[in-house]
Amino acid sequence: MTRTIFGHPVGLAFLFGTEMWERFSYYGMRAILTFYMVDFLFLGSTPTQVVGYGAVKAGLEAVYGKLGPQPLAALIYGFYTALVYLTPLAGGAIADNLIGQRWAVIIGTIVMAAGEFLLMSPAMFFVGLVVLIIGTGFIKPNLSTQVGGLYAPGDSRIDRAYSIFYLGLNIGAFIAPLVCGRLGHSAPGQPQHWYLGFGAAGVGMVLALITYLVGISRLPPDVRQRRESAAHLAADAGRAPAAFGKREWQAVGALLLVAFFNLFFWAGYEQQGITIALLAQNGTNLHTVFGTLHPEDIQAFNPFFILTLTPLVIGFWSWQARTGREPAPVIKMSIGCALLAAGNALMLIPARAVDHGGVISVWWLFLSIMIVTVGELYLSPVGLSLFSRAAPARVASLMMGVNFLSNFAGNYMAGYLGHFWERMPHAEFFGMIAGIGAAASVAIFVLGRTVGPVLDDHA
Repeated sequence: MTRTIFGHPVGLAFLFGTEMWERFSYYGMRAILTFYMVDFLFLGSTPTQVVGYGAVKAGLEAVYGKLGPQPLAALIYGFYTALVYLTPLAGGAIADNLIGQRWAVIIGTIVMAAGEFLLMSPAMFFVGLVVLIIGTGFIKPNLSTQVGGLYAPGDSRIDRAYSIFYLGLNIGAFIAPLVCGRLGHSAPGQPQHWYLGFGAAGVGMVLALITYLVGISRLPPDVRQRRESAAHLAADAGRAPAAFGKREWQAVGALLLVAFFNLFFWAGYEQQGITIALLAQNGTNLHTVFGTLHPEDIQAFNPFFILTLTPLVIGFWSWQARTGREPAPVIKMSIGCALLAAGNALMLIPARAVDHGGVISVWWLFLSIMIVTVGELYLSPVGLSLFSRAAPARVASLMMGVNFLSNFAGNYMAGYLGHFWERMPHAEFFGMIAGIGAAASVAIFVLGRTVGPVLDDHA
């Protein structure tokens, strides 16, 4: 009998731990990235030390015009966080067809650790970002795919498994700003130790590698191995391997449409690392009854809400399921975008005060991020589960990479929108993000009515 923990395969615990430390590394680095560029790296004579700075700045200014430190940082943030969601497409294809999911994750963790340690040197900033982008491409689709591989087709536990996996992600994301952020980013006027923040993120990747290697024997066979085994069985039975049929192509097409519309959610969501971070530092009273917060602490709000609200959301869905009213996955994604719109519409009120030179309470950010986080719970883990269940098995990791394409495009769009932060009133900025979320919600709702049945049938 297969050993389980809390009713799930033991392998899920090791994938949970690997994802937790990998996300600790990513979000720890992200917590100080904007501050590092705006407050240090792009000021005075420091940029002359950075390998490739002149070429990168000249290339961006050729497209976007003259760029000061903040708009330049927003664009670089957007391109970096976009590309870490583009390379999973290649990483998934390489794993599916050449090296398998296990080796892909091992290679990715080693490469990502190297990238974080490179960031400890200002001169290696762009080199470190490129290395991190490559490493993430190997890890991201292949960890997610292995979660689905732990369960047989039709196993009802798979949705709960992805919600548990998502909790691991957010435990790492919650701890990261509090550790890497406080190590690397001190209060204004105090000595800054950026290298300590990036170094701590590198240690997180080392712990991810160790966790994965310890549990590797508990993980499912690679997709390539399962596909080859099925082909051998078919050959022994005298049957030709099944062709990629119409239903499989329909599922792929439907998933591509879902991924496209999801990008608009991520364009608004990722403002937490750009414009919300700057608002926390420059326009927010961070004093609370619990003590004074650091600007990067604001980025711990989102994973805190993931951890505390996930049981409530899952319980609500379970109640809806018992009463026959649980929405289909694509409709849940539409609700997620509507909540993104609501969270940003709320910020219209305090943003007007900032536009007139005022300082807002941190509780506005707290409430807005809480609403957006519920939206994330309706969209992100649901999307992971949908792509795992509905994607044809022979392209499982590739399609998981396609899912991350929406993050790629959304993060680029986030950086592009973020570079307008100093060029337009903040109230107008939040109104723009709210409008994007509302439009995406309507589009995905219509999509759910058309392609939803195709995905339900294939899953």
